[in-house]
Amino acid sequence: MQHDEVIIIGSGLGGLVCGAILSRNGYRVRIYEKNRQPGGCLQTFSREKVIFDSGVHYIGGLAPGENLYKVFSYAGIQDKLRLRRMDTDGFDHIHFKEEEKVYRIAQGRENFINILLKDFPGERKALTAYCDMISEVCSKFPLYNLRTGDYEEKRSVLQLNAADFLSSITSNDRLQQVLAGNNLLYAGVKEKTPFYVHALVLNSYMNSSWKCVDGGSQIAKWLCRRITENGGEVIRHTGVRSIQGNGDRVDHIVLENGQKVYGDHFISNLHPAQTTAMTESDLLRTAYRNRMQQLENSPGAFVLNVALKPGTFPYLNYNYYHHAGDDAWAGINYSPEQWPGTYAIYVSAGSRSETYADSLSIMTYMRYEEMAPWQHTFNTTSREASRGEDYEAFKTEKAERLLDSVEKQFPGFRNCVQAYCVATPLSYRDYIGTGDGSMYGVQKDSNDPLRTMVSARTKLSNLYLTGQNLNLHGILGVSISSVITSAELLGMEFLVDEINQSILK
Repeated sequence: MQHDEVIIIGSGLGGLVCGAILSRNGYRVRIYEKNRQPGGCLQTFSREKVIFDSGVHYIGGLAPGENLYKVFSYAGIQDKLRLRRMDTDGFDHIHFKEEEKVYRIAQGRENFINILLKDFPGERKALTAYCDMISEVCSKFPLYNLRTGDYEEKRSVLQLNAADFLSSITSNDRLQQVLAGNNLLYAGVKEKTPFYVHALVLNSYMNSSWKCVDGGSQIAKWLCRRITENGGEVIRHTGVRSIQGNGDRVDHIVLENGQKVYGDHFISNLHPAQTTAMTESDLLRTAYRNRMQQLENSPGAFVLNVALKPGTFPYLNYNYYHHAGDDAWAGINYSPEQWPGTYAIYVSAGSRSETYADSLSIMTYMRYEEMAPWQHTFNTTSREASRGEDYEAFKTEKAERLLDSVEKQFPGFRNCVQAYCVATPLSYRDYIGTGDGSMYGVQKDSNDPLRTMVSARTKLSNLYLTGQNLNLHGILGVSISSVITSAELLGMEFLVDEINQSILK
């Protein structure tokens, strides 16, 4: 058993999973979190006595034997989670314009094909080719399958563009758009998004899709519990000001209160750009710093969190993705006049009723540039400050426009609304810590895949990165990234074998 001390900056999912894995293996873990509530995008909040998620709206890969199930089991939390499996015949519903028709994305390969064949009866060959390619691409990512391997396996698929592949398997434009219809999941850009991003994300949901009952903060709660049971600490209300290098190593970090904290290994759950900006070391050359700073991020989100009048709106055991036009990729390139060009509705799974919903979240794109008048402000529950009346007016105007759009597809929806609150890219920036309020961190690019690949290793021998910017965002992507980071200390073969063997014990 090891006895080295690991200092982790940030208690997002990446930091917590690393903390749970390393503390299980004897490392003394200390996590520093600037906010009151740990968890990053796992955070929940309450309004009108109902719970809202900050970012965990549904999770894939949690059926027994699947990849996230194994990681969460090894972390010691899988059997503690309260989950509800989503509709197997359509966990995602895709809708276009004002049409009555809704297309369903189902769980299970054959079920997925058969459900879509009802709407596209002549497209079995295309749907089979789609599923085959998803399986092939996923097989080339070793850690996604919790096995050891090397980078060369995935090299051949990194430059495959998602939109180009979909157009190559069928000339039916509507089927192409349906298969891309939930690309809000990964902030899809038609000219850039690699197919591997689409495949890794969709594969996990197509295997099994789940909602967290009463919110995703339970994941953070149980990870914190495991870390403390293993002798670690999660220290809240404590931000980190700088990372101080000495030679080829990190010597210590400096907290916001000026205190110096020493350790043997350091892991940053922050964005690579933020990590390099706060690291003082001659080993981080200008070229490396510039590369991290110039990484393009995915856009931000505008999220309308709605508390519903009791017994008025049915609980939907699926997500609803709407597109204002025929192009499922177009919403990200909205103009102010056309906003919102797309949105998703995520109905919260509550423990009080499976018939009616207590709350839901409506998410669409919003660029950080729209936040320019208020970029100098900062507001969280621990540091409350008003952004001004003009900001409140901006949020209200956008919220009402989004409600108008939803009302067209769900007549009478406005009558179900008891109250609502809004999150903008500024909310994500201040609570989650992304510099520009990005939803999913670094934007992957099939035209230059290596540029958007970020290693867990840095130029400093005992400083590592983790989180959504390494390989893939989302609960599964970040958890796998945490395995990669933890393996830098534990060894990849050892850790992968441990995770696979743990469910057999």
